[in-house]
Amino acid sequence: SKQIAQETFDDAVQENITEFEMDPEEAVREAVQQFESQGVDLSNIVKAVRQPASENGQKHEILLTLDSLGKAVADCDLAEMAEQLVVFADQCKEQLAFRYLAGQNGAYSVVFSACQLASGDKNLMLKAFCTLSALLDGQPDLLDSAGQDLLLQTLKEYREDGEMTLAGIRCIRHACLKHEQNRQDFVKGGVLPLLTGAIVQHGDSADVVRTASSALRVMTFDDDIRVPFGHAHDHAKMIVLENDGLRVLIEAAKAFRENSSVLSELCATLSRLSVRNEFCQEIVDLGGLNFMVALLADCIDHPDVVKQVLSAIRAVAGNDDVKDAIVNAGGTDLIVLAISHHLSNPQICEQGCAALCMLALRKPENCNVIMEGGGALAALQAMKAHPREVAVQ
Repeated sequence: SKQIAQETFDDAVQENITEFEMDPEEAVREAVQQFESQGVDLSNIVKAVRQPASENGQKHEILLTLDSLGKAVADCDLAEMAEQLVVFADQCKEQLAFRYLAGQNGAYSVVFSACQLASGDKNLMLKAFCTLSALLDGQPDLLDSAGQDLLLQTLKEYREDGEMTLAGIRCIRHACLKHEQNRQDFVKGGVLPLLTGAIVQHGDSADVVRTASSALRVMTFDDDIRVPFGHAHDHAKMIVLENDGLRVLIEAAKAFRENSSVLSELCATLSRLSVRNEFCQEIVDLGGLNFMVALLADCIDHPDVVKQVLSAIRAVAGNDDVKDAIVNAGGTDLIVLAISHHLSNPQICEQGCAALCMLALRKPENCNVIMEGGGALAALQAMKAHPREVAVQ
Protein backbone atom coordinates (compact mmCIF):
# COMPACT_ATOMS: atom_id res chain seq x y z
CA SER A 1 0.00 0.00 0.00
CA LYS A 2 1.05 3.60 -0.57
CA GLN A 3 2.75 5.54 2.23
CA ILE A 4 2.98 9.26 2.86
CA ALA A 5 5.07 11.36 5.24
CA GLN A 6 3.52 12.94 8.33
CA GLU A 7 4.33 16.35 6.86
CA THR A 8 2.28 15.63 3.72
CA PHE A 9 -0.75 14.79 5.86
CA ASP A 10 -0.26 17.85 8.10
CA ASP A 11 -0.01 20.13 5.06
CA ALA A 12 -3.28 18.73 3.69
CA VAL A 13 -5.00 19.39 7.03
CA GLN A 14 -3.59 22.91 7.18
CA GLU A 15 -4.77 23.56 3.62
CA ASN A 16 -8.29 22.43 4.55
CA ILE A 17 -8.29 24.88 7.46
CA THR A 18 -6.84 27.92 5.63
CA GLU A 19 -8.14 27.44 2.09
CA PHE A 20 -11.54 25.88 2.78
CA GLU A 21 -12.17 27.39 6.24
CA MET A 22 -12.94 24.00 7.84
CA ASP A 23 -12.79 23.61 11.61
CA PRO A 24 -9.84 21.45 12.82
CA GLU A 25 -11.79 18.22 13.36
CA GLU A 26 -13.47 18.44 9.97
CA ALA A 27 -10.14 19.26 8.31
CA VAL A 28 -8.57 16.10 9.73
CA ARG A 29 -11.58 13.94 8.75
CA GLU A 30 -11.49 15.33 5.21
CA ALA A 31 -7.73 14.66 4.87
CA VAL A 32 -8.15 11.08 6.13
CA GLN A 33 -10.95 10.47 3.63
CA GLN A 34 -8.96 12.02 0.80
CA PHE A 35 -5.83 9.88 1.35
CA GLU A 36 -7.69 6.65 2.12
CA SER A 37 -9.69 7.00 -1.12
CA GLN A 38 -6.30 7.04 -2.92
CA GLY A 39 -5.32 3.77 -1.22
CA VAL A 40 -2.82 5.35 1.20
CA ASP A 41 -2.01 3.44 4.42
CA LEU A 42 -2.42 5.91 7.31
CA SER A 43 -1.63 3.51 10.17
CA ASN A 44 1.64 5.35 10.94
CA ILE A 45 0.16 8.83 10.58
CA VAL A 46 -0.95 11.01 13.51
CA LYS A 47 -4.47 12.10 12.59
CA ALA A 48 -4.65 15.34 14.56
CA VAL A 49 -4.00 19.06 14.16
CA ARG A 50 -0.55 20.29 15.16
CA GLN A 51 -0.34 22.43 18.30
CA PRO A 52 1.19 25.91 18.39
CA ALA A 53 4.83 25.62 19.52
CA SER A 54 6.47 28.59 21.21
CA GLU A 55 9.54 29.16 19.03
CA ASN A 56 9.01 27.50 15.64
CA GLY A 57 5.56 27.20 14.16
CA GLN A 58 3.46 24.16 15.01
CA LYS A 59 4.14 20.65 16.27
CA HIS A 60 2.14 17.57 17.23
CA GLU A 61 1.54 17.16 20.93
CA ILE A 62 3.81 14.12 21.31
CA LEU A 63 6.74 16.07 19.79
CA LEU A 64 6.12 18.95 22.22
CA THR A 65 6.32 16.43 25.07
CA LEU A 66 9.49 14.96 23.53
CA ASP A 67 11.02 18.47 23.45
CA SER A 68 10.20 18.96 27.14
CA LEU A 69 11.65 15.54 27.99
CA GLY A 70 14.79 16.26 25.94
CA LYS A 71 15.26 19.59 27.74
CA ALA A 72 14.85 17.95 31.17
CA VAL A 73 17.42 15.28 30.22
CA ALA A 74 19.87 17.90 28.88
CA ASP A 75 19.47 20.00 32.05
CA CYS A 76 19.74 16.87 34.28
CA ASP A 77 16.49 18.05 35.93
CA LEU A 78 15.43 14.71 37.43
CA ALA A 79 12.10 15.89 38.88
CA GLU A 80 10.98 17.35 35.55
CA MET A 81 12.34 14.31 33.70
CA ALA A 82 10.24 11.98 35.86
CA GLU A 83 7.11 13.99 35.06
CA GLN A 84 7.77 14.14 31.33
CA LEU A 85 8.62 10.41 31.12
CA VAL A 86 5.17 9.54 32.46
CA VAL A 87 3.40 11.91 30.05
CA PHE A 88 5.47 10.72 27.08
CA ALA A 89 4.95 7.01 27.92
CA ASP A 90 1.17 7.54 28.14
CA GLN A 91 1.13 9.24 24.73
CA CYS A 92 3.26 6.46 23.20
CA LYS A 93 0.84 3.83 24.51
CA GLU A 94 -2.13 5.57 22.88
CA GLN A 95 -1.30 4.51 19.31
CA LEU A 96 1.49 3.35 17.03
CA ALA A 97 1.30 6.54 14.96
CA PHE A 98 2.39 8.65 17.97
CA ARG A 99 5.28 6.26 18.75
CA TYR A 100 6.30 6.20 15.11
CA LEU A 101 6.38 9.99 14.78
CA ALA A 102 8.38 10.28 18.02
CA GLY A 103 10.76 7.53 16.85
CA GLN A 104 11.33 9.40 13.56
CA ASN A 105 12.25 12.50 15.56
CA GLY A 106 15.01 11.14 17.77
CA ALA A 107 12.94 9.86 20.71
CA TYR A 108 15.08 6.75 21.22
CA SER A 109 18.29 8.63 22.02
CA VAL A 110 16.41 10.93 24.44
CA VAL A 111 14.77 7.99 26.27
CA PHE A 112 18.04 6.01 26.30
CA SER A 113 19.82 9.01 27.86
CA ALA A 114 17.00 9.21 30.43
CA CYS A 115 17.55 5.53 31.30
CA GLN A 116 21.28 6.21 31.84
CA LEU A 117 20.59 9.36 33.85
CA ALA A 118 18.13 7.48 36.08
CA SER A 119 20.75 4.87 37.02
CA GLY A 120 20.72 4.11 40.75
CA ASP A 121 17.32 5.72 41.40
CA LYS A 122 14.93 2.77 41.20
CA ASN A 123 11.67 4.75 40.88
CA LEU A 124 13.12 6.91 38.14
CA MET A 125 14.57 3.84 36.37
CA LEU A 126 11.15 2.18 36.40
CA LYS A 127 9.61 5.23 34.71
CA ALA A 128 12.43 5.36 32.13
CA PHE A 129 12.21 1.65 31.27
CA CYS A 130 8.41 1.82 31.10
CA THR A 131 8.82 4.66 28.57
CA LEU A 132 11.44 2.72 26.60
CA SER A 133 9.10 -0.29 26.46
CA ALA A 134 6.21 1.89 25.20
CA LEU A 135 8.44 3.44 22.51
CA LEU A 136 9.83 0.08 21.29
CA ASP A 137 6.35 -1.48 20.94
CA GLY A 138 6.09 -2.16 17.20
CA GLN A 139 9.43 -0.40 16.55
CA PRO A 140 12.17 -2.91 17.45
CA ASP A 141 14.56 -1.33 14.90
CA LEU A 142 15.07 1.63 17.23
CA LEU A 143 17.08 -0.41 19.76
CA ASP A 144 20.87 -0.26 19.29
CA SER A 145 23.68 -2.35 20.80
CA ALA A 146 24.14 0.12 23.68
CA GLY A 147 20.46 -0.34 24.52
CA GLN A 148 20.81 -4.13 24.40
CA ASP A 149 23.78 -3.97 26.79
CA LEU A 150 21.87 -1.68 29.15
CA LEU A 151 18.88 -4.04 29.27
CA LEU A 152 21.00 -7.16 29.86
CA GLN A 153 23.03 -5.36 32.53
CA THR A 154 19.87 -4.16 34.29
CA LEU A 155 18.38 -7.67 34.33
CA LYS A 156 21.61 -9.00 35.87
CA GLU A 157 21.95 -6.24 38.48
CA TYR A 158 18.30 -6.22 39.53
CA ARG A 159 17.55 -9.95 39.22
CA GLU A 160 16.12 -9.98 42.77
CA ASP A 161 13.86 -6.99 42.17
CA GLY A 162 10.55 -8.08 40.63
CA GLU A 163 9.49 -4.63 39.36
CA MET A 164 12.78 -3.85 37.61
CA THR A 165 12.94 -7.39 36.19
CA LEU A 166 9.44 -6.99 34.75
CA ALA A 167 10.26 -3.57 33.24
CA GLY A 168 13.44 -4.91 31.62
CA ILE A 169 11.79 -8.03 30.21
CA ARG A 170 8.95 -5.99 28.68
CA CYS A 171 11.52 -3.91 26.78
CA ILE A 172 13.34 -7.04 25.57
CA ARG A 173 10.11 -8.65 24.42
CA HIS A 174 9.13 -5.59 22.33
CA ALA A 175 12.67 -5.40 20.93
CA CYS A 176 12.62 -9.02 19.76
CA LEU A 177 9.16 -9.23 18.18
CA LYS A 178 9.61 -9.34 14.38
CA HIS A 179 13.34 -8.63 14.73
CA GLU A 180 15.61 -11.63 14.16
CA GLN A 181 18.91 -9.78 14.64
CA ASN A 182 17.86 -8.44 18.06
CA ARG A 183 16.82 -11.96 19.08
CA GLN A 184 20.17 -13.42 18.08
CA ASP A 185 22.08 -10.61 19.78
CA PHE A 186 20.16 -11.00 23.02
CA VAL A 187 20.60 -14.80 23.03
CA LYS A 188 24.34 -14.36 22.41
CA GLY A 189 24.35 -11.82 25.25
CA GLY A 190 22.94 -14.44 27.63
CA VAL A 191 19.27 -13.46 27.88
CA LEU A 192 17.88 -17.04 28.05
CA PRO A 193 19.23 -17.92 31.54
CA LEU A 194 18.11 -14.47 32.73
CA LEU A 195 14.54 -15.18 31.54
CA THR A 196 14.30 -18.71 32.99
CA GLY A 197 16.04 -17.42 36.12
CA ALA A 198 13.40 -14.67 36.48
CA ILE A 199 10.61 -17.26 36.35
CA VAL A 200 12.31 -19.28 39.12
CA GLN A 201 13.31 -16.25 41.22
CA HIS A 202 9.90 -14.56 41.00
CA GLY A 203 7.74 -17.69 40.75
CA ASP A 204 5.08 -16.06 42.93
CA SER A 205 4.65 -13.03 40.64
CA ALA A 206 2.01 -13.62 37.97
CA ASP A 207 3.23 -10.62 35.92
CA VAL A 208 6.89 -11.70 35.87
CA VAL A 209 6.07 -15.35 35.07
CA ARG A 210 3.65 -14.36 32.30
CA THR A 211 5.96 -11.78 30.72
CA ALA A 212 9.16 -13.86 30.98
CA SER A 213 7.35 -16.88 29.50
CA SER A 214 6.09 -14.71 26.65
CA ALA A 215 9.62 -13.33 26.06
CA LEU A 216 11.02 -16.89 25.91
CA ARG A 217 8.37 -17.73 23.33
CA VAL A 218 9.27 -14.69 21.21
CA MET A 219 12.87 -16.01 21.08
CA THR A 220 11.50 -19.05 19.17
CA PHE A 221 9.58 -17.01 16.57
CA ASP A 222 10.42 -16.87 12.88
CA ASP A 223 8.44 -13.72 12.14
CA ASP A 224 10.99 -11.31 10.61
CA ILE A 225 10.18 -11.16 6.90
CA ARG A 226 13.54 -9.49 6.19
CA VAL A 227 15.60 -12.63 6.86
CA PRO A 228 15.34 -15.87 4.82
CA PHE A 229 15.57 -18.07 7.92
CA GLY A 230 16.17 -17.45 11.60
CA HIS A 231 17.49 -19.35 14.60
CA ALA A 232 14.06 -20.24 16.03
CA HIS A 233 14.78 -23.98 16.30
CA ASP A 234 18.25 -23.42 17.82
CA HIS A 235 16.84 -21.03 20.40
CA ALA A 236 14.11 -23.52 21.37
CA LYS A 237 16.74 -26.24 21.85
CA MET A 238 18.89 -23.90 23.97
CA ILE A 239 15.94 -23.00 26.21
CA VAL A 240 15.24 -26.71 26.84
CA LEU A 241 18.71 -28.29 26.88
CA GLU A 242 20.86 -25.53 28.38
CA ASN A 243 18.33 -23.74 30.61
CA ASP A 244 15.99 -26.55 31.78
CA GLY A 245 13.13 -24.56 30.24
CA LEU A 246 10.47 -27.29 30.28
CA ARG A 247 10.90 -27.99 33.99
CA VAL A 248 10.96 -24.27 34.80
CA LEU A 249 7.69 -23.60 32.94
CA ILE A 250 5.83 -26.66 34.26
CA GLU A 251 6.95 -25.98 37.85
CA ALA A 252 5.82 -22.35 37.46
CA ALA A 253 2.39 -23.54 36.33
CA LYS A 254 1.85 -25.34 39.65
CA ALA A 255 1.85 -22.02 41.51
CA PHE A 256 -0.91 -20.57 39.34
CA ARG A 257 -3.57 -23.26 39.18
CA GLU A 258 -6.30 -20.59 39.44
CA ASN A 259 -4.79 -18.02 37.08
CA SER A 260 -5.95 -18.80 33.55
CA SER A 261 -4.01 -15.99 31.83
CA VAL A 262 -0.66 -17.18 33.27
CA LEU A 263 -1.45 -20.81 32.47
CA SER A 264 -2.42 -20.09 28.87
CA GLU A 265 0.85 -18.12 28.44
CA LEU A 266 2.85 -21.07 29.81
CA CYS A 267 0.97 -23.49 27.52
CA ALA A 268 1.68 -21.31 24.49
CA THR A 269 5.39 -21.31 25.31
CA LEU A 270 5.49 -25.07 25.92
CA SER A 271 3.97 -25.65 22.48
CA ARG A 272 6.75 -23.54 20.89
CA LEU A 273 9.36 -25.70 22.67
CA SER A 274 7.91 -29.06 21.52
CA VAL A 275 10.27 -29.14 18.56
CA ARG A 276 11.81 -32.60 19.15
CA ASN A 277 10.42 -36.02 19.96
CA GLU A 278 12.25 -36.24 23.28
CA PHE A 279 11.08 -32.76 24.34
CA CYS A 280 7.44 -33.84 23.86
CA GLN A 281 8.09 -36.90 26.03
CA GLU A 282 9.83 -34.79 28.68
CA ILE A 283 6.79 -32.51 28.95
CA VAL A 284 4.67 -35.59 29.76
CA ASP A 285 7.27 -36.97 32.21
CA LEU A 286 7.38 -33.65 34.07
CA GLY A 287 3.60 -33.67 34.52
CA GLY A 288 2.92 -31.14 31.79
CA LEU A 289 0.28 -33.25 30.06
CA ASN A 290 -1.75 -33.73 33.26
CA PHE A 291 -1.70 -29.99 33.87
CA MET A 292 -2.85 -29.28 30.28
CA VAL A 293 -5.73 -31.78 30.41
CA ALA A 294 -6.84 -30.48 33.81
CA LEU A 295 -6.58 -26.89 32.53
CA LEU A 296 -8.71 -27.71 29.48
CA ALA A 297 -11.39 -29.25 31.73
CA ASP A 298 -11.34 -26.41 34.28
CA CYS A 299 -11.21 -23.50 31.82
CA ILE A 300 -13.50 -24.80 29.08
CA ASP A 301 -15.39 -21.47 29.18
CA HIS A 302 -12.26 -19.36 28.54
CA PRO A 303 -11.63 -19.32 24.76
CA ASP A 304 -8.10 -17.88 25.03
CA VAL A 305 -6.98 -20.65 27.37
CA VAL A 306 -8.74 -23.37 25.35
CA LYS A 307 -7.01 -22.21 22.16
CA GLN A 308 -3.54 -22.27 23.76
CA VAL A 309 -4.06 -25.66 25.43
CA LEU A 310 -5.28 -27.23 22.18
CA SER A 311 -2.26 -25.77 20.39
CA ALA A 312 0.06 -27.24 23.06
CA ILE A 313 -1.63 -30.67 22.92
CA ARG A 314 -1.32 -30.60 19.13
CA ALA A 315 2.42 -29.80 19.46
CA VAL A 316 3.31 -32.51 22.01
CA ALA A 317 1.26 -35.10 20.08
CA GLY A 318 4.03 -35.08 17.48
CA ASN A 319 5.50 -37.93 19.57
CA ASP A 320 3.70 -41.29 19.01
CA ASP A 321 3.98 -42.38 22.65
CA VAL A 322 2.58 -39.05 23.77
CA LYS A 323 -0.41 -39.55 21.45
CA ASP A 324 -1.36 -42.64 23.49
CA ALA A 325 -0.82 -40.79 26.78
CA ILE A 326 -3.18 -37.99 25.66
CA VAL A 327 -5.87 -40.46 24.58
CA ASN A 328 -5.50 -42.45 27.83
CA ALA A 329 -5.83 -39.23 29.84
CA GLY A 330 -9.23 -38.57 28.22
CA GLY A 331 -7.86 -35.87 25.96
CA THR A 332 -9.99 -36.75 22.91
CA ASP A 333 -13.30 -36.24 24.73
CA LEU A 334 -12.14 -32.86 26.02
CA ILE A 335 -10.99 -31.76 22.55
CA VAL A 336 -14.36 -32.71 21.04
CA LEU A 337 -16.11 -30.89 23.90
CA ALA A 338 -13.98 -27.79 23.31
CA ILE A 339 -14.82 -27.72 19.57
CA SER A 340 -18.56 -28.16 20.27
CA HIS A 341 -18.51 -25.62 23.10
CA HIS A 342 -16.76 -22.95 20.98
CA LEU A 343 -18.17 -23.81 17.56
CA SER A 344 -18.37 -20.12 16.62
CA ASN A 345 -14.65 -19.57 17.29
CA PRO A 346 -12.60 -20.38 14.15
CA GLN A 347 -9.23 -20.58 15.95
CA ILE A 348 -10.51 -23.13 18.47
CA CYS A 349 -12.13 -25.18 15.68
CA GLU A 350 -8.85 -25.09 13.75
CA GLN A 351 -6.64 -26.06 16.71
CA GLY A 352 -9.12 -28.70 17.92
CA CYS A 353 -9.33 -30.40 14.51
CA ALA A 354 -5.53 -30.19 14.14
CA ALA A 355 -5.09 -31.82 17.57
CA LEU A 356 -7.47 -34.67 16.67
CA CYS A 357 -5.61 -35.04 13.37
CA MET A 358 -2.27 -35.41 15.21
CA LEU A 359 -3.74 -37.98 17.62
CA ALA A 360 -5.09 -40.04 14.71
CA LEU A 361 -1.89 -39.96 12.64
CA ARG A 362 -0.39 -43.47 12.33
CA LYS A 363 -2.71 -44.65 15.15
CA PRO A 364 -5.75 -46.69 13.93
CA GLU A 365 -6.77 -47.52 17.51
CA ASN A 366 -6.88 -43.78 18.37
CA CYS A 367 -9.08 -43.24 15.30
CA ASN A 368 -11.64 -45.63 16.84
CA VAL A 369 -11.62 -43.66 20.10
CA ILE A 370 -12.04 -40.35 18.23
CA MET A 371 -14.93 -41.73 16.09
CA GLU A 372 -16.70 -43.17 19.13
CA GLY A 373 -16.27 -39.87 20.96
CA GLY A 374 -17.97 -37.88 18.19
CA GLY A 375 -14.79 -36.39 16.76
CA ALA A 376 -15.79 -36.71 13.11
CA LEU A 377 -19.15 -35.07 13.78
CA ALA A 378 -17.45 -32.20 15.64
CA ALA A 379 -15.07 -31.65 12.71
CA LEU A 380 -17.98 -31.66 10.29
CA GLN A 381 -19.89 -29.11 12.39
CA ALA A 382 -16.77 -26.92 12.45
CA MET A 383 -16.57 -27.08 8.64
CA LYS A 384 -20.24 -26.10 8.33
CA ALA A 385 -19.81 -23.26 10.83
CA HIS A 386 -16.78 -21.76 9.03
CA PRO A 387 -17.14 -22.34 5.27
CA ARG A 388 -14.86 -19.38 4.44
CA GLU A 389 -12.08 -20.15 6.94
CA VAL A 390 -9.40 -21.92 4.89
CA ALA A 391 -7.46 -23.04 7.98
CA VAL A 392 -10.55 -24.69 9.52
CA GLN A 393 -11.48 -26.40 6.24
